[in-house]
Amino acid sequence: MLSRSKSKNSLMSTDSLIGRGTEVEGALSCEANVRIEGNFNGVIESRACVTIGEHAVARSDISAREVIIAGKVYGDVQAEGKLTITPTGQMFGDVLAASALVIAEGGILNGSSKMEPKHNEQKALAESSNAPLLESEAG
Repeated sequence: MLSRSKSKNSLMSTDSLIGRGTEVEGALSCEANVRIEGNFNGVIESRACVTIGEHAVARSDISAREVIIAGKVYGDVQAEGKLTITPTGQMFGDVLAASALVIAEGGILNGSSKMEPKHNEQKALAESSNAPLLESEAG
């Protein structure tokens, strides 16, 4: 017998797939991991991982916890965590945010990237920059 009281966490484990040969246009917003293997035109937002498959083309701005690009992306990417461009991945747009950026040999990033320290790292940097220089450090 199926239980009607599903927790929110059990729903988040469901992955979404846009298969090869499929074309989608519009806005995609989801809580789960999403993998694009076809063509997608529009905005993609996920609280989990977005993967653009090797044969996929996404003309999209992407915002997610983690982004993996193995196909082609034409648009800007914002990742809370890591952005990975695999050896077959091509990105034509700007990296608006990422805590880590990995571009494998053969991967292409044609755009600019901006990485800022996390809030607690910014505070530590600010505190260390306000510290007086010792005579030996000042030269």
